Amino acid sequence: MSPLPSLPNDTQNDTENTSSNPEFSQILSARLSRRDLLKGSFGAAASLYLGGSSLLLTPAGDANAAARRLKLNFTAVSKSTADKVSLATGYSYRIVLQTGDPLAADVPDYANDGSDEAESFHHRAGDHNDGMFFFGMNKSGSWNPTVSEQGLLCVNHENITAAFLHPTGQSIVNDKRAVSGEVLKEMLAMGVSIVEVRKGPKGFEVNRGSRFNRRITTLTEMDLTGPAARSPVMITKYSPDGSRSRGTLNNCSNGHTPWGTYLTCEENWAFFFSRSSADDSKRTAKELTAFKRYGIGAKGTYQWATVQPDTEDNRFGRWDASIKGSSKDGSDDYRNEPNTFGWVVEIDPFNPQSTSKKRTALGRFAHEGAWPGLVIPGQPLVWYMGCDSRHEYIYKYVSNAVWDPRDIGRGFVAGDKYLNDGKLYVARFNADGSGDWLELKYGQKGLERTNTYYSFADQADVLINARLAADVLGATKMDRPEWGAVNPANGEVYMTLTYNPSRALDKVDAANPRFYNDPKNGVAQKGNANGHIIRWAEQDGKGSATRFQWDVFLFAARSTADRENINLSGLSADNDFSSPDGLWFARSGLLWVETDDHAYRDATNCMLLAAIPGRVGDGSKKEVVNSDNGKESRATTYVGAAPGDERLRRFLVGPVDCEITGITETPDGRALFVNIQHPGETTNDKGFDITRPETYLSHWPGGGMSRPRSATIVITRDDGGPIGADLA
Repeated sequence: MSPLPSLPNDTQNDTENTSSNPEFSQILSARLSRRDLLKGSFGAAASLYLGGSSLLLTPAGDANAAARRLKLNFTAVSKSTADKVSLATGYSYRIVLQTGDPLAADVPDYANDGSDEAESFHHRAGDHNDGMFFFGMNKSGSWNPTVSEQGLLCVNHENITAAFLHPTGQSIVNDKRAVSGEVLKEMLAMGVSIVEVRKGPKGFEVNRGSRFNRRITTLTEMDLTGPAARSPVMITKYSPDGSRSRGTLNNCSNGHTPWGTYLTCEENWAFFFSRSSADDSKRTAKELTAFKRYGIGAKGTYQWATVQPDTEDNRFGRWDASIKGSSKDGSDDYRNEPNTFGWVVEIDPFNPQSTSKKRTALGRFAHEGAWPGLVIPGQPLVWYMGCDSRHEYIYKYVSNAVWDPRDIGRGFVAGDKYLNDGKLYVARFNADGSGDWLELKYGQKGLERTNTYYSFADQADVLINARLAADVLGATKMDRPEWGAVNPANGEVYMTLTYNPSRALDKVDAANPRFYNDPKNGVAQKGNANGHIIRWAEQDGKGSATRFQWDVFLFAARSTADRENINLSGLSADNDFSSPDGLWFARSGLLWVETDDHAYRDATNCMLLAAIPGRVGDGSKKEVVNSDNGKESRATTYVGAAPGDERLRRFLVGPVDCEITGITETPDGRALFVNIQHPGETTNDKGFDITRPETYLSHWPGGGMSRPRSATIVITRDDGGPIGADLA
């Protein structure tokens, strides 16, 4: 995820998780037993969707064999701090979609000097391209997961670099936003873009005349669906019955469904709301607990609520969550507006006239993504989700309905069937290497009105305050859960834990065993500054299982770090990295790893690596010794098999101050879409001056003295072959 400009980079994801739950696990000692993984029939469905990839169904044994034969087909790219995209030899890229690009033929090209009209962003690509997915499309305009030459590309726009959207940056007078048009532009630059892309003689490009092209923004009407819809705490002036919401916000990672719809996920939505200093006195203790737990403070990140005068429909005032009206139910103000954000949103890209759905059954938190598990006829559907903040949790949703391939192409009818009725679980990682999925169900295990920590009124309250429910259940605190992905070869689930500089020497444990100093430019960086990747296997290979076993796939570190206690995966100069973020399993079974790093930027910009995955339990037991100022702590962990340069290599390095994020591919595996997010985003340094382009950290992709822009690129192999790896 990208930083929010008003918050320091090392605190942007902090929340008030004051529960006494364990810090992830204590000792990892049990090895995984992989009996009968991936049982079941694979013959009925047209395609298999999992962890961000789309694969034609093959027997599990064939998939395992193919994974064993994978061989990386490129030479590692060196670390780089240059303001360019450095790509493996034998590969090329072209830009497909940049911030402000027109989505319609009659919209002028983007001026990129802040002069573009705010309203034009109804028909322009938003900023900060993030999670995305490619839906192959027939010439008739229907979804076809085998088509690679033409499709709909759904792209999230997580955030904005506000300085570059306006002529001279944001206009703020007396701590209030002074120009309503600037705020409107910022609001419209977030959300989602849906664009038709076609492969032509020069490669993929956007079809500006497509009837499918559209924007979904903070102003787009949404339906609230599932158990929390029409709850009393969903009532707002905009929707007095609590059935609707307006817009989606801070769309970070994503997911998709086997019936052909897109899932966009609302991550750091809480920071956009404000509340007056007098509001606390009007609130119940229960409400204040929820506000604190979700990080809704006094001042919104961009101060959208301060615009005066407001519009008739309160497009600005709704970002103030204070009680302002006289009603008892909130139907005359926006005191409940924050409850309408923090959800997984389902979008039907093939139906431009449809109203998108916020699926409340999947819980409300800082959603990083919703990654589908194995799709098997006759079995429930599963989505894995992370709550992106330090010491937060990993969740999964399991549908009550079992998958019927006849639902392919049924859009929201299928969504209502599978995404409105199911079980939400949170993960507990046990000391013996096993794990439990704990169901967030009202009336069980303390999730009830009599709970003194938080009095849950009903199942809607449990879902709206999923973080609080997970606290009560004793879920395991994690180090910023980010992206997940499911291995097509064996069904194992991988999830990045990006970093945690607040990891304390006396709080190390089996799955977070490192406390160390990773100095950057001579400045100490203590804790778990580089992050790691966890993985687990569901019992008997079933996504609906309530038990799993786990280990650690990779520990990120500098190659020069101590291999005994820091560089536990034995990384070399060709594959060392920091802050793993995005994950994607390719059609081939290759795992792509993206980084969103600040700790290692003295040595390199953010990057994309290719990894040949192993399997849970392929490594060894290791005792890690940590020390600081004469004090010492020890933790016993298990490290996945060291990848070596043959199984992990750097494939791409991005321009200055960017994040490499968002990744998808065409079904044939020969075009890889990657997002270069927020190059040159740092605009709060003392030397930065919007009127002096020479002070910008980056000028990518335009070069010269241009303002930097986020962009989606598409990577192809020069000889037309598969990307990243071949079958040996």
